[in-house]
Amino acid sequence: MSSILIKAATIVNENQQFVADVFIQDGLISRIDTQIDVQADQEINAEGLHLLPGCIDDQVHFREPGLTYKADIYTEAKAAVAGGITSFMEMPNTVPNTLTQDLLADKYELAAQKSLANYSFYMGASNNNLDEVLKTDIQNVCGIKVFMGSSTGNMLVDNPTTLENLFAQAPMLIAVHCEDEQTIKNNAAHYKELLGDAITVDYHPKIRSAEACYLSSSLAIELARKNDTRLHILHISTGRETQLFNNNIPLKDKRITAEACVHHLWFSDEDYATKGNLIKWNPAVKTAADRDAILQAVKDGHIDVIATDHAPHTIAEKAQPYLQAPSGGPLVQHALPALLELYHQGKITLEQIVEKTAHNVAVCFQIAQRGFIREGYWADLVLVNLNKPWQVTPQNILYKCGWSPFEGDTFQSAITHTFVSGNLVYQQGTFNEQVKGMRMQFTR
Repeated sequence: MSSILIKAATIVNENQQFVADVFIQDGLISRIDTQIDVQADQEINAEGLHLLPGCIDDQVHFREPGLTYKADIYTEAKAAVAGGITSFMEMPNTVPNTLTQDLLADKYELAAQKSLANYSFYMGASNNNLDEVLKTDIQNVCGIKVFMGSSTGNMLVDNPTTLENLFAQAPMLIAVHCEDEQTIKNNAAHYKELLGDAITVDYHPKIRSAEACYLSSSLAIELARKNDTRLHILHISTGRETQLFNNNIPLKDKRITAEACVHHLWFSDEDYATKGNLIKWNPAVKTAADRDAILQAVKDGHIDVIATDHAPHTIAEKAQPYLQAPSGGPLVQHALPALLELYHQGKITLEQIVEKTAHNVAVCFQIAQRGFIREGYWADLVLVNLNKPWQVTPQNILYKCGWSPFEGDTFQSAITHTFVSGNLVYQQGTFNEQVKGMRMQFTR
């Protein structure tokens, strides 16, 4: 493995900014110092650039196996590293659903062959696979995923006894999608009676309502407190939910944590008029007040991490009428540029972005040797130019689905280099695909 010397970068790490050199050897950060004079196989002049820990995305849907006409591990991991995401955790609602240890192992084998980014995969829970869930290796798998709201296939967990047993017996972090299914069904029936098939996407946050989210999130927290479960609630979409979480204790001591997603920090229900089904997600994008409250909760520590919930569909699927169009959208290539845009707007600091996309994800999931710019850690790093405007166009979108909800937007910041486990895999639009990412390990 070649050695790399990064010179004169402005490092953003652990709530500090400082200019230093970084020497990478055998995949690890060997030395950080103000002046390093060693002979390296490659030297990069990073003067004027900011060096961040690579983003760790704790929620993606890369669609493989079974839905590879939308996306696959190869294409989406490639888009991720171009967007500064060096590690991902992928969800189990593929086809077949990842509900057995054998199917979980199959996904790891695919990633080892295909992924430019580091990877981990969630074990999926259903109403009837508790025995398989309990076999999950806590040191080699990021977590258990529970859908407490409708999902693909056999993955809605709505049996109270099953939920109780899962929360009581799970040997590791449980990540949950929280939307109350009965509330959603009642809302859908109400608007169907009013409007028939003419329901449009602006009704999405009324059907998948704030109440549905709060009921489910509060139930999950109640179960977790009762059973002392390590609970992580995904994609918080309402201001009210943010108050369910504690910001008065260190993250390492929290048993209940929360995630915000980029789309809930960027869009509001006012954007349905122009974006339509392209911003149809579950949970729904809600009001501007919800968006602002989620951002505030990210900054004050009620919400611990930022992720993407990258979930691509074809443009033809999204072009269908609201009731037929699937929920989800592609985000991994544009998440960090969007967050850096919020930095330019004065809404969040660089230190907070790094904390929520790297440091806290590593702490939350107990990831071994990643998430920080520290000597002895894997060199998962991103160089960004904060003053290099570029526009999102069909020509530079890397997702297999070929579209982005940010198409036409101009970002002020560009990712120039991405290092994955010490390998320079992306540089100024060019990829080095000779070395694949690594399976993440967990210190549990």
